[in-house]
Amino acid sequence: MPGISTICFAASYTVALLLELARLRLSGRALRWLAMGFVGVGLIAQTLFLGHRAAVAPTAPLSSAYDWYLVAAWLLAAVDLYLTAFHPQVPHGIFVLPLVLALIGAAQLADHKPFPRSPAAQVWGSIHGTFWLLGAVAVMVGFVAGLMYLVQAYRLKQKLPAGSGLRLPSLEWLQRVNGRAIVVSVLMTGIGILSGLVLNLVNHHRDQQDELPWSDPVVWRSGGMFAWLLAAALFGAVYKPARLGRKVAYLTVASFVFLVIFLAVQLLDTGEHGSKGRGEQGAAKPQATREAEQ
Repeated sequence: MPGISTICFAASYTVALLLELARLRLSGRALRWLAMGFVGVGLIAQTLFLGHRAAVAPTAPLSSAYDWYLVAAWLLAAVDLYLTAFHPQVPHGIFVLPLVLALIGAAQLADHKPFPRSPAAQVWGSIHGTFWLLGAVAVMVGFVAGLMYLVQAYRLKQKLPAGSGLRLPSLEWLQRVNGRAIVVSVLMTGIGILSGLVLNLVNHHRDQQDELPWSDPVVWRSGGMFAWLLAAALFGAVYKPARLGRKVAYLTVASFVFLVIFLAVQLLDTGEHGSKGRGEQGAAKPQATREAEQ
């Protein structure tokens, strides 16, 4: 939307994070309401920004890597606002908002150009991107819950007083969130993988230049990420102690580390998948010419 940039909602989330940090030292509802207010303002600004990009998109709306990171940040910010509203004593923003800001920062390094696709590829591409997005957000939510679990377990082990500062949910609640996050991330990324296979077949029959070779590094990285998540879920299903205590927290934290590595390599990707997106602007005109000739 004209007049709204990423700086607007990034600044709102930054102020909210500072207010959440202040809650560690100062008590009272005012700081919590102010933090929620700034997150809410940031969400509104980001919603208008994404809505404008979707409206003016030349092809499928919000289909670039840049948009993917911003939508992921938007979803996490919404999760933070929800958790703060229903668990007001827990400063979730300390754990969630840094991830939101990191995703906004990563978006600035990502490719802005959407991929022009046929109608069938648009559908399957949207399914593929959406479920990979939801899987990544599930991993991040699991990471936050896992980190909070480890902090809370350490505090209880050291018999530190709860005080009026950092108040965290019970270990039982965090353990349930960790376990569910692993299962949800596997389901979402699994659907993302399958829809990606269908998308590749669609592109193969439409135009082999749009097909992603099975030897491309991004295919192997995506498969490796899914394999790790599936292994973590199966490990928890077969080995009951892995669903309890620190073990499940370690699994979600490790999954997040794998995700960060995956996304970092994606940003620096020089393989065929990455070069396809970065070279799309130059290829747009010939592609349009080919479609007109057909």
